[in-house]
Amino acid sequence: MDFYGYMRPNGKAGARNYVLLLPVNRSLNFIASNVERMTRNTRHFEIPAETGRTEVDREVIARTLIGLMHNANVGGIVLLAVKSGAGSAYKNMCAERFEEEARKTGKPFRIVYLTNVGGSYNMLGETLRLTREVLLEVSDFRRENCPLSALTLGVKCGTSDATSGIAGNPCVGAAFDQLIRAGGTAFFSETTEIIGAEDLVAKRAVNESVAKKILSAARHWEDKAKATGEDIRKINPIPANIAAGISSLEEKSLGAIAKSGTSPIQDVLKYAEMPKGSGLYFVDSWMSSLSLPLCLTACGATIMLYQMGGGKIAQHPMMPSINPTVVSPFLYLTGNAIAYSRAPDNFDFDASPIMTEGASIPEMGTKLLEHLSAIASGTMTKMETLNYAEQLELYMEGPYLGSIISILFQVIPFQ
Repeated sequence: MDFYGYMRPNGKAGARNYVLLLPVNRSLNFIASNVERMTRNTRHFEIPAETGRTEVDREVIARTLIGLMHNANVGGIVLLAVKSGAGSAYKNMCAERFEEEARKTGKPFRIVYLTNVGGSYNMLGETLRLTREVLLEVSDFRRENCPLSALTLGVKCGTSDATSGIAGNPCVGAAFDQLIRAGGTAFFSETTEIIGAEDLVAKRAVNESVAKKILSAARHWEDKAKATGEDIRKINPIPANIAAGISSLEEKSLGAIAKSGTSPIQDVLKYAEMPKGSGLYFVDSWMSSLSLPLCLTACGATIMLYQMGGGKIAQHPMMPSINPTVVSPFLYLTGNAIAYSRAPDNFDFDASPIMTEGASIPEMGTKLLEHLSAIASGTMTKMETLNYAEQLELYMEGPYLGSIISILFQVIPFQ
């Protein structure tokens, strides 16, 4: 099973061929967003404020920017920065760092400095000019026959119900297993969702060191929740999960980890960290529906899957219509026949025949992988047909010092 993608210098193949507009400073978001509106086949990332952040959170922002540049769906890059020079920003957020990473990708790229072009209006025109140059270069790239080993997938699950652990997630896991056997790469995450089954996940680690990382990650998030007065083992499953047929924390976690398949876990990655090889990786992160798809895209996922149970979707067909990945196709699937029947305009794949027609999990996994190969070859997902976007999230642990300073100004008035 091959696909037709855009082969990149790093041996990975893109499902799309975008030019990425990447501001290094938040003050330049408006230029990137306006150039995207004026051009075709471009995507921009709204960088959050880097000031007032901890060193750890600034590195999360930096890894996300770097990962998006390296993602195989990006054919060319235009960087926007205020000024050059190591002293122009925090050390891990200086423009030179991102320029160096852009060069490493081997893709066409340009960089525009605000101070070099004489102000915002001139920068808008110069960025537009250079973006059009890169677009013309990128338009020369052609799809070619690519092996599955060049494909990278990411997955998240949500609105879990009984079908999640029986049909939807196992279907994704079966597709992942086939991809990994073919030499491809896949990511799964949601550390809080493995609690209750973390020992089973750790047993799949390629070595003891990786197993310890998995168990340590689970303990970290459990302890972090307890520090706020919450006990994940007591609040899960949530009332909506129970109403949808899930009886215990262990049942929910077993269903959640089913989306990863059965392949060995090569390593544990940080938020937006790129892997050093192929295979299956666990990404240590929170379960946010908006920040996690962006995270896995920065890790390298060229197609992002969201496996949904029933939950409220069975009663209310409206679903999120945004694409929280910036550059990667976003695909919804479900193992819940009722959910699929009530939201056919939003779901791309129906795994419910596992429950309703006696289809085998490996059979449906193959069908899903075939569908993903078609998307990797250019078929649009249903979310891609919508020209709509919202502000994206990065998961940062904080504290955000900007908020603390604002509070201090309110509490301690100037005399």
